[in-house]
Amino acid sequence: MPYRAPIDAYMRLLRDVVGYDAVAATDRFAEANHETVAAVLGEAGKLCEEVLAPLQRNGDLDPARLENGVVRTSKGFAEGFKALAEGGWIATSAPEAYGGMGLPLTVTTCVNDMMGAACLALQLNPLMSQGQIDALEHHASDELKDLYLPKLISGEWAGTMNLTEPQAGSDVGALSSKAVPNGDGTYAVTGQKIYISWGDNDFSENVCHLVLARLPDGVPGTKGISLFLVPKRIPDENGNPGVANDLHVVSLEHKMGLHGSPTCVMQYDGARGWLVGEPHDGMRAMFTMMNNARLGVGVQGVSVAEGALQHALGYAQERKQGRSPEGTIIGHADVRRMLATMKAETFAARAIALSLAVAIDMGNATGDAEWKARAALLTPITKAFGTETGIKVANLGVQVHGGMGYVEETGAAQYLRDVRVTAIYEGTNGIQAMDLVGRKMMDGGEAIFALLDEIESGAEAARGQMPELAEPVWQAAESLRETTEALVARDMGDRFGGAVPYLMGFARVLGAHYHLRAALAAPDSADARLAGFYIQRLLPEHAGLLAEARAEVGALANLKKEDLVA
Repeated sequence: MPYRAPIDAYMRLLRDVVGYDAVAATDRFAEANHETVAAVLGEAGKLCEEVLAPLQRNGDLDPARLENGVVRTSKGFAEGFKALAEGGWIATSAPEAYGGMGLPLTVTTCVNDMMGAACLALQLNPLMSQGQIDALEHHASDELKDLYLPKLISGEWAGTMNLTEPQAGSDVGALSSKAVPNGDGTYAVTGQKIYISWGDNDFSENVCHLVLARLPDGVPGTKGISLFLVPKRIPDENGNPGVANDLHVVSLEHKMGLHGSPTCVMQYDGARGWLVGEPHDGMRAMFTMMNNARLGVGVQGVSVAEGALQHALGYAQERKQGRSPEGTIIGHADVRRMLATMKAETFAARAIALSLAVAIDMGNATGDAEWKARAALLTPITKAFGTETGIKVANLGVQVHGGMGYVEETGAAQYLRDVRVTAIYEGTNGIQAMDLVGRKMMDGGEAIFALLDEIESGAEAARGQMPELAEPVWQAAESLRETTEALVARDMGDRFGGAVPYLMGFARVLGAHYHLRAALAAPDSADARLAGFYIQRLLPEHAGLLAEARAEVGALANLKKEDLVA
């Protein structure tokens, strides 16, 4: 499928909307100025357009398969992975000491966005390695880091994360995998894991699994879980892949989409593993990888939205049907509405994701607690809204195609099938919403109110120049403030019934804030006109969402099981 990397859109967001200048002004990232970033994104964009995008359909039509215990990947995937590994695109933000580029995560987020839009099934592989690199950098021993990080960063070895078990889905604390000390500093890991993205492939020298398991003295629940690095092949004395470890792929899942990404059932039978971090502290280490992945998965939603938008735009500018001022269906009012919605939603979700990346970079560069709190707050919103946007936009893309969208040969349906899982993995969007109204409100809403102060200040400043856009944004932020105050006053459990509409209403307001910033930076531009569409046509949804979030819990709590199954 043809794909055009939207470099100019990224640069406008970084320059005018998400505050990237603050990142480039830090000592840590002083060399990552706008010129450098533009050059990096330009090179990554060429790879995505010329190498990865042609593989999109291959992954769907020639799925990964398991043959005699060996995972065979889709046609062209090995060559595509080699190109992105040799270009250094796996490790743009990885530490320079181990061979990474050391660039801000904001830059990596843009690169991942492009790779996911070009070929999401393949992009999942480096995303897993990126998360593992982050976890090992922060929690592994120097010995493990020295051996594994250079290999993961170069792309010679690939990384995975193993959390889920058949009897323990999102309830990770219910896992049954065991790890027994071998007496030589290693552990024998036994258990079965499911839904392991890229659990194996036929182009990496080694596959390195981060596996959650319980030591013999581990207490029940998440507090008794430890994290282990379990390689497919045990490194020899020279650090090269040696003998096969006692693990194997049982089967590949038969999925709705992402057919090019092998999702494995993994079996560990006393496989040799190395402890990462402290005993019984595995969840803390794994959350480093999971939070990295939650940003990455939110961006996957944005990626698919971009791909689906470009696909639908191309079709709408060629398809002739009915009388239209443009001569093609792009001139029909409802088609224009759908395309405008797709573009405005993609902008909003991308801006939220990049704002999270900026907050992470600022927290890492300065150590400032307020930046770290901002990053924690934006993580569940980015993951949930980004993936819901990908689903919505891909669904609209099918509709723009009309009947042809339901025909597989056009490729429109693949975007919808591929993106649907993103709302489920790395913590379902319901879990993200519960995190937002739970952990993220444990400060009494302080981080939320600080962000709302910024939104309202920005709207106040814009009233003189764009009152018709500024006033609705200010009013929406005030409504979000009142809803937040109401939820903070409730017991934790009473917040959960309204958690999802609260998160989506929050994202609506955030999206309007970033659209307004873009409009102010270029008043007579496509961005300004798109902001007008978003604020006038989409922002009003926040009122209904926040009303649902504030609704008394009784209407939900009073429903009995028989009311639902009758």
